[in-house]
Amino acid sequence: MLLLNELVNSHNIMVTVCLDIGSNIDRKRNIQSCIDQLCADFEGIVFSKAYESEAFGFEGDPFINLSAKLETELSFDALNVYLKSLENKHARKRDKEKFIDRTLDVDILLYGDLVLQPEKDLPRKEILKFPFVLFPLAEIAGDVVHPVEHISINEIIKKSALDKSSIKEVKGFPILETNQQ
Repeated sequence: MLLLNELVNSHNIMVTVCLDIGSNIDRKRNIQSCIDQLCADFEGIVFSKAYESEAFGFEGDPFINLSAKLETELSFDALNVYLKSLENKHARKRDKEKFIDRTLDVDILLYGDLVLQPEKDLPRKEILKFPFVLFPLAEIAGDVVHPVEHISINEIIKKSALDKSSIKEVKGFPILETNQQ
């Protein structure tokens, strides 16, 4: 695993970052070990509740998603390197697994004023249609103004009339007991 101090930007500027963390529902240990590592590496990290939904593009494949909010001095590129290292370390891999990359997925949703989408092939605005991303994000960053839409995450949810019933809270997930806001 890369040492965080090797990745810190030279300007020592703190940036607020929001992450989307997801995994197949039968891989809760992947998410928990990833969360434990994030807690060890970043002081004051805050997590949303965990939600179960169908994975976009993998209908019928239950998925868990939650959001994390942290402050970091890592540059965007260095944070991406760290997150890929985190995914590789904490994903449970099996021989001949068809979707190895789906076993743990950690994406940058917000990096300061920069907004990204979890899947590079989706148009930027597509992210605004996913309840499994927006509802957890709203729990920890609902008042953050989306730099493209120029309205808050909470307002995006209201404007889009997203239905929270398409996701359900994952009960008894360890992160809910150990890292409450």
